Amino acid sequence: MSDVATDAPDALTVQAVLPDTIVEMIGHRDYPCLGARSVFRRGRATVRVYDGLGAPATAPLLLADLKEFASAVDPQGGFASFIAIFRGPSITDERHFEQLLWSQLGRLHAADRDPWSNKVSPDPDDPHFAFSVAGTPYFIVGLHPMASRDARRTTAPTLVFNLHEQFEALRATGQFARMRDRIRERDERLQGTINPMVADHGEHSEARQYSGRQVGPDWRAPFQARET
Repeated sequence: MSDVATDAPDALTVQAVLPDTIVEMIGHRDYPCLGARSVFRRGRATVRVYDGLGAPATAPLLLADLKEFASAVDPQGGFASFIAIFRGPSITDERHFEQLLWSQLGRLHAADRDPWSNKVSPDPDDPHFAFSVAGTPYFIVGLHPMASRDARRTTAPTLVFNLHEQFEALRATGQFARMRDRIRERDERLQGTINPMVADHGEHSEARQYSGRQVGPDWRAPFQARET
């Protein structure tokens, strides 16, 4: 995470306010994602602020923080998320954010020396794909000011890294389907429609959901994992 410059008086305000806006949004009673609400209610959210989404200098900082998060968090302790908020750039539309998201993930993967998690596929076209950082798989949720879905709209570009293991634990206990259905019902009440991009892991690649933009059947993620 970048240090706050002492010669930039607005930086301290930005550093303090951006995380607060995320807390306020997710804490609202109508926010549909019950998992996200649980994360904040139980104090299991790690929030960090960076300069530029997709910028080369961001990748090593984000990688180091994700490594620290994965080593410190207990996956058995309930939902836990790492939330990366970016001061810029200004997002022009959903395609722009999608391009920045995959650029950031590509740079993050290039900086990562650990092998891809053997629990998930490294192929973004594979239904069992999940993004891996430092050997830990994540389901990523992109949020930004120009998102068409209300639940994805934030004041600053944001990437939420959700531990994949916590979803598998829910499936093992039979709770996943019930929680999924409740989230979809709440999202429909908020938006008026169910998010057309939602799908269960193993049915379609989750890469299609990361940016939040509605994409067609021919869409391919602009990402390729290195060969190991």
